[in-house]
Amino acid sequence: MSVDPRAPELVVSDFVTMMNATEVCVLVHDAATKNILWANPAACAMLGFDLAEIRPLKAHDMSSSAQQYDRVIGRAWLQDAVEHGSSRIEWHYRSKSGRVIPTDAVATRIELAQGPAVMVQFRDIEREQRTERALRLTTTYVDALARHTSTMAFVLDEAGEIRFATDTALTRLGLDPAVELPEGPRLTRYAHLHRDNRRTDWAAVAADADPVTSVRLEIGRPDGSTSWLDGSLERLDEAGVSAYLMLVHDVSDRIRDEEKRGLELQRENYLARYNAMGDMAMAIAHELGQPLAAAGNYVAGIRSHLPAGEVLDHRVTFGLEAARKQIDRAATIVSTLRAFVGHLEQVEQVADLNDIVTECLYFVRLRAAENAVQVDLELSGDPVEIRCERVLTGQVIVNLCFNAIDEMAQCPPESRRIVLTTAVREDSGCFTVRDHGRGVPRDPFLDSFTSKAHGSGIGLALSYRIITRQHGSIWCRPADGGGSVFGFALPAPAPDK
Repeated sequence: MSVDPRAPELVVSDFVTMMNATEVCVLVHDAATKNILWANPAACAMLGFDLAEIRPLKAHDMSSSAQQYDRVIGRAWLQDAVEHGSSRIEWHYRSKSGRVIPTDAVATRIELAQGPAVMVQFRDIEREQRTERALRLTTTYVDALARHTSTMAFVLDEAGEIRFATDTALTRLGLDPAVELPEGPRLTRYAHLHRDNRRTDWAAVAADADPVTSVRLEIGRPDGSTSWLDGSLERLDEAGVSAYLMLVHDVSDRIRDEEKRGLELQRENYLARYNAMGDMAMAIAHELGQPLAAAGNYVAGIRSHLPAGEVLDHRVTFGLEAARKQIDRAATIVSTLRAFVGHLEQVEQVADLNDIVTECLYFVRLRAAENAVQVDLELSGDPVEIRCERVLTGQVIVNLCFNAIDEMAQCPPESRRIVLTTAVREDSGCFTVRDHGRGVPRDPFLDSFTSKAHGSGIGLALSYRIITRQHGSIWCRPADGGGSVFGFALPAPAPDK
């Protein structure tokens, strides 16, 4: 670097002037004796001595009496600078008034005209230490709050990225508090935001924070359960920096209790309607008995008045015979329903489930044909004997098949197919009907009656009651590859039956 020859040169007095003007405290010690040779005005002002008073002082005269500031340690520190050129230490000086002053001190070996010396530069760090202690205390409080309170806190920026979160909040999101946050961690990457009982996005929630709004978080857990957090989102505008503070707490138990109470209310509504339905069924069964008997008599009367020996159109005889069978079937259903609604604790009748399915096929295929649905059978090659009420069990099969057909009617023609199966289990017989439809979002047997737009739901409600009162089980589950499987199982007869 070249020096402008026209620039004025600094003389020794200029350096003295600069040393006297600096706010950094300076003491100069002799390298050998460690006696004080000189002090600048800043050092004299801090220590409360003038230059004449400060020169004869020794280390113990102007240092804290604490053991770590002993004269021997001070001399060793200065000697380290003599030998190695520089040495740093936190040193507590003691002023003339007795005030102990913590300082950050740097000792540097310098070469003077009279020989080597040590220049010590130091500054008062008492205020810095108080600030540091306050910060440490605040950090301790925040850490304790994060570890021991149920409230979780997030600080988010305008884009919804997490800038800070308590340990409990990070743990709830599935993040490790000991690991640095990934780059650009948006809160919505780990949780769904909810407003008014439905999902929403960050922009909508942030826009409502004027300055504060309520918020709910939905967090999926590894075990498949859901964690719910409720709280508030507040906009913070400090020194031109926009941020959001989110304080939330766990309300998962409350949400589950609300869902449980809702389900219990649905159950109560179902039971009330079921009881009313039972009364109605008893009344209908009672009132239908006489009309059905009369209809059967009318059919028998027509048959008895047909001309003897004449060849009749087969459609007439077929129609009369079919009418008689349906009237007999209706009468059997009514009488059985009356017995079922009244009392059913033990079922002693034994039937082959394959035969019951076969008897129901006429009605199932009739309904399927109306909707262009193919019906396939995969019946067990062996008899599937069960203890049941035959007619009512057949009605359950019809109900489940009709539901499957109605579902397939909403699907493309090429996929309209249902499969009916029977199987023997260890202690029961099983029937299933599989469709290839849209599937069901939840178990329909948990709902109160129906989700159909134009149905009463009595079919599934009665099916559930019929099967369970016969000591069986009924279910619905998603099918592999799409669609649903409805089925039931009824107990097999005892070995001696």
